[in-house]
Amino acid sequence: MLIHACILSGNSLGCSSSTCVYGIQYGDSSFSIGFFAKEKLTLTSNVVFDNFLFGCGQNNQGLFGGAAGLLGLGRNKLSFPSQTAIKFKKIFSYCLPSSPSSTGFLKFGNDGLSKSVKFTTLSTISGGESFYGITIISMSVGGKKLSISASILAAGGAIIDSGTVITRLPPTAYSALRSAFRKQMNQYPMAKPLSILDTCYDFSKYSTVSIPKISLFFEKGVEVPIDARGILYVNSISQVCLAFAGNTNDFDVLIYGNTQQKTLEVVYDGTRRMIGFRTGGCT
Repeated sequence: MLIHACILSGNSLGCSSSTCVYGIQYGDSSFSIGFFAKEKLTLTSNVVFDNFLFGCGQNNQGLFGGAAGLLGLGRNKLSFPSQTAIKFKKIFSYCLPSSPSSTGFLKFGNDGLSKSVKFTTLSTISGGESFYGITIISMSVGGKKLSISASILAAGGAIIDSGTVITRLPPTAYSALRSAFRKQMNQYPMAKPLSILDTCYDFSKYSTVSIPKISLFFEKGVEVPIDARGILYVNSISQVCLAFAGNTNDFDVLIYGNTQQKTLEVVYDGTRRMIGFRTGGCT
């Protein structure tokens, strides 16, 4: 059922005639245009939401692959957590599997939430009401913290994003990470770069490989170790790359991407403005 005329573009919403249309563009220039509508949303026989607002895409272009649709989990008023807050209190969690054959999950509400989840505080990003802001205070490689000031990591703000594949760091921070990683991987032959990934290795002559541990450190003393499958991006056995990249400058937004979230349970609590992490969350 269509509602009154609305045109949704970016973060703005305006209304005009009798036809309801939306248009939204993402950071990678993918876009979706279609009808903006409302309907009764039924998740189970006991979990029903009347007048749920959603978009029915008619022209979807870009890096959507074979996806049937997008579930908006951001912080704005039209997101799924906001529209279902009366039931789920803006709380949801997920675990991204490490391979197509692995199992992950998406869960709403705090029922069965593990006590081993470690929470840190969400921050606000200027001009980005939908984003979940985070504060990374340091990083480590092989158990040794890098010489990166917290001010560099916070210069452009930072967000966590399930839709960005590779974590993007301020160039100063990425340079320190790359240098430390290459130093601990100097026994392996390097391979040619892969797109934005400039630290790649040829493991074709090795049956086992030793990878240094990488951790991120957040406010409230939260350490998040990155799973080995989140440290490397495997194009082929002869081109395995460090799955981090540098931004153009230190004032670009730092993005904690989905490759580095693999196997973690990530818990979003929009009501308390907290975000939590649990290692081995998919099991």
